[in-house]
Order: sequence, then C-alpha cells, then structure tokens
Amino acid sequence: MASRHINADDNAQVAWPEPASPVEVRAPTVGPRDPERQGTTTSKKSIERRMNWKDFFNISIAMGGSTLAWSLELGYGTPFLRGLGLPEQLTSLVWLAGPISGLIAQPLIGAISDSSTSAYRRRFWIWLAAGSLVVVTIVLAYVEPIASFLVDMFTHMEDWNPGRRKKVSNLAIIIAVICFYILDFALNALQASLRNLLLDITPAEQLATGNAWHGRMTHAGNIIGYTLGAQDLDKWPILKPFGDGHFRKVCILTVVIISVTVSITCITSKETARDRDITSGRGRFRDTINNITKAIYELPKPIRRVCIVQLFAFMGWFPYLFYATVWVGEVMAYELDREPTVADATRAGELALLLSSIVSVVVGTVLPYIAQRDPRLLSKGDGEDEEEDEEISRIRAMVRSWKQEAARMGRPLHLPAMPFMLRNIWTGGLLLFGILMLSTFIVRTVWQATLVISLVGISWAIACWVPFAIIMEYLKEVDAAAAAPPVAPQSYATRRSTHTRVASSPAIWRGMQNPRGDDERQPLLRRQSLRLDYEAETGEVPTPMAGGTVLGIHNLAIVFPQFIIALVATAIFRIVDSSADSDPNDVYYHKNGVAWLLRFGGLCSIVAAAFSRAVAPTRTEKEMRRRLAEMKEQEAE
Repeated sequence: MASRHINADDNAQVAWPEPASPVEVRAPTVGPRDPERQGTTTSKKSIERRMNWKDFFNISIAMGGSTLAWSLELGYGTPFLRGLGLPEQLTSLVWLAGPISGLIAQPLIGAISDSSTSAYRRRFWIWLAAGSLVVVTIVLAYVEPIASFLVDMFTHMEDWNPGRRKKVSNLAIIIAVICFYILDFALNALQASLRNLLLDITPAEQLATGNAWHGRMTHAGNIIGYTLGAQDLDKWPILKPFGDGHFRKVCILTVVIISVTVSITCITSKETARDRDITSGRGRFRDTINNITKAIYELPKPIRRVCIVQLFAFMGWFPYLFYATVWVGEVMAYELDREPTVADATRAGELALLLSSIVSVVVGTVLPYIAQRDPRLLSKGDGEDEEEDEEISRIRAMVRSWKQEAARMGRPLHLPAMPFMLRNIWTGGLLLFGILMLSTFIVRTVWQATLVISLVGISWAIACWVPFAIIMEYLKEVDAAAAAPPVAPQSYATRRSTHTRVASSPAIWRGMQNPRGDDERQPLLRRQSLRLDYEAETGEVPTPMAGGTVLGIHNLAIVFPQFIIALVATAIFRIVDSSADSDPNDVYYHKNGVAWLLRFGGLCSIVAAAFSRAVAPTRTEKEMRRRLAEMKEQEAE
C-alpha cells in the first residue's frame, strides 16, 4: 500500500520510552534541554522544504515496483506451484508466508531501522529487500533448470531415469517454496521501509499527499501486473533470449522494473543522520523486541483508535481480496444455470479486478486534489517558534489585505475553504464498501458483479491512502508535542486573555482567568500550544515515537484479521456449501458461500466505519480549522 523529501525528520526515531506519568503542569525549564531529547530529529533547527510532484513521484515509484512483485506472487504463485507438482492441500501452507511475514518482518524491520543513527537507515533495508527480491525472483524463473543442475551435480543420474525426474521435481518444489517465503518477507520489509522513509522526510502537512502518491503507484503496479498477464510475452523479441514460458518472462520484467524503481527512489531520497546513539545496550535484538512489546501496550490513544478501525476494516477487505474472482464465477454459474469453465470464470473475474484497479487509479488521483489543503491555511509564519498572538496578528493582517484587494477589484472576499477531512473520507469509503458487499444479495448477472467490483476500487483507493496518512500525521503530531518545551502554569492560565479561542480548541483553555490578578502575560509559542493541545485532548504526556515500530504495529492490525477470516470462511463454507445439491466436482455451480463471506465482510466494514468516527482530526486539520475560524472572525469585523 510513499513519499518524502526534506532534510528534517519530525518523527523522532528513538527507543520506546518508559511509561509516562499523568498529565501535570510544569514550570518552564532554563538551560539545556533534556539530553534524552537532544538526539531526536525534532530538536534540530531545520527548515522543511515543501515537496513538489517530482519529489512525490520519485519517493513513491518504488511502491509500484513492489506491488508488481505482489501481483506476480498472487497471480502466478498457485498455478506455478501446482505445475511443479505440489499437492493442492499443501499449497495453502505456502501462503501462510504472507500473514507470518507481515506479523514479523514489518515491526522488526521498523524497530531495527529506528534504532539506527545512519543517514541510510531506511534505504539500507530498501536496498537489501529489493536485492533479495531480485535474487529469489530469478531463482523462481529458472527453478527447474537449477534443480536439474543440482541433481546432476550430486547424483550423476541419467536423464532417462525416472528417479532423476522425481528428484528434480521434489527439489524444484522445495526451492520454490523457500523462495516464496523469502519473497514474502522481502516484500514486507521493502514496503515497510518505503513507508518509514516517507514518514521520515515528508513534512507533516504533506503526508496526505505523499500517501496518495503511494496509493496511485500501488494501483498502477496492479494494472501493470494484470496487463502483463494478458499479454503474449512469447512474441516479444527482447524476451526471447531468456527462454520459454510466460511465468519466466513475467519474472524477468518484474526484476527489471523493481531494480529501476527502487534505484530511482533510493538515489533521489535524502535522509538525515541522527546524533543520538540509541543502539547501545547489552542485547540489541532483545532491546528491539522489548521496544516492540512496549509500543504495542503503550500506543497513544489516537494511533490505537486507527488500529482498531483497521482491524475491523480488513476483516471486510480480506474476504474480498481472496475471493472476488471466485464470487464472479459463482454469479456466472447462477446466470448460466450450469458450471462455467474455470478459464471463463477466471477471465471474467480478472477483468472485473482490472476495471477496479483502473477506478482506483482515477480516484486515487482525483480525490486527493478534491481534498487538497489550501496553502493559505497552512501558512505558519516563522514556524514552530512563532508566538500565538503573533500568529493571530499575522492572520488578521493577511485577511485585511485580502479585503482591500477584493474591494479594489470590485468583487466579494472569498476566504479559503476547509477541505474534506481525512476521517470523513475514510468513513465514507468504509460505508461504501459495506453497502457494495451487502449488495451481493441482489446481484444476479456477471455485469452486475463486475460493476460492484469496479466500484470497490473507490473504497480501495481510500483504504490505500487515508489511514496511512492519518497515522503518519499523528506520529508527527506526537513528536512535535513531545519536543515542545514545558509550559509555566501562568503561561496557559492567562493564555489568550485578549482573544477567545475558537470552538475547536479544547475547553481547558477557554474562560481561564489570570490567577495572579494582574495584566502580566507570558507569550506562548505555537510549539508549546501543541503540547497543551495534546495533553488536554488525550490526557497523556507526549513522548517521542519510534515511527518505524509504530507503522509495523499498525501493520499487525492489518494482518491479524487474515487469521480470523480463515476461521470464519471455513465455518461459512461448511454451513452454506456443504449442503449444496451439486456435483462434488463443481467449483461454482450451486455455490453461495463466498457471497455470504463477502456479506460478513460488509458488516465488519460498517462496524469499522462506526469506529472511525472516534478518530480525531489530525494536527494539520485542527490548525487549518482554527486559522479559518480566525479568518472568518476577522472578515466579520
């Protein structure tokens, strides 16, 4: 399911801190800052350069290459293994590699790279994962010749000997299974590192755009994979030197595309070295596991809520991802009133998925522009060290200049508009997906099924974009709040005594009187207000976050439902399809279990939509809403 570019990392990648104490009011500190914070990137004075479309393209293009590798595995893996002679009942054991690698690789790679101070801490794992992908993909493309070579090397059996052919087949299966497991772990490591890189070098207010670019490249990779599957690659002259076989040629093209896209991303991305050594300790691996365990139990409330939504959302997504093409085949059987050929059913399902990917690309391109944030609402003046009253004065002066310009041009004043909030877009996508899955009750023809799957592309584009953007912005928000200096009691007790905060501000600030009974006011930096915002809204003291570790834990919430769905699917198929009055050899005819599984997923998606309403707006959205309220107040004066 990237982007980046900037020279400062707002996300302080440090070992997970000890449990924080309850929220308390602190007196301002004088002198050097806490040495535990000095090594975090948020404590560094730097200016973040806004990224343009070229930067986003460069940082996200590797995600398209990794998605193509996923398409290779999902589209060709089972037929390839069956062609080697692997029994059908053992094939499912091979695909346990997906959830197992998701549970292990992403949190582990995130935590290890978090502990590094190198300026290549993310790109090292990207290069390593991509190199592993290239090697195992080439081995898969030539697994039978490699197995034959190894058997000849160690047995010296003649070609006509049936025992030799059996040994070659068994060895080829063993090598292929090992390669697919390595492929899964490498893909998880690659995608996790790409997201970590995006988080590290992208400004907080542009993370939504960066994740939208990641989503576009993901959908583009799917389209390329489906297109390659439909092409007769034997007719491509450039691929003839690599031997016969469609799978082999797709592997070669995948290797080339991964190599090029990953090289572009790694060469054009610039990470920043960190000063603080967080790798010290008696046992690095043990410390890494401890950091992951602590992170799971001590997730901040906003991030925990996103993970809960993802847990239910992917209980809806996995039935669709695994069984969409099978459902199209069942609808085809219902429409024909007979068992269709596997080729016809598969072709119809793949066409529907191709259309869905095209819809996802279009929506993933258009929707972020509809939800684009007006730069005038993102203006920060002198940055995090700007005093709040200075920001108010700047906004008022800006609105006055707009009013004068509008009056001079003889037209009404048009203030910036608040875009769609990420949470609302996410809720809408989940509700749409739930409704589409429940519409399986009324679908009777293949074209209707194709339409449903095509429209799912809208929800999938949102699922590949919004939750990642939200959680990355939360990570930046927590780190910015943690890096802010403590605030004296009188600083916020008298905060904004001459200006009432807008309704979106926490009530803890409104209506407070000066306890000292005088006119003394201590200016409050916007960085300090971020700390007060976080403490008032969550009841927690902000502490630096290990971004890679948290993104890996977020992936656990995505992967874990796969095990639940495996049990639910088994139960539903046993109840619904075991009593079906049909030929045991029929794959689609008189089968309805997949439809009921999709409906179960639709209900889970609606539950996820309900939980998504508890996800708070991001820091950038809250600041935009506050600035717009200030502008409207000034306009009315």
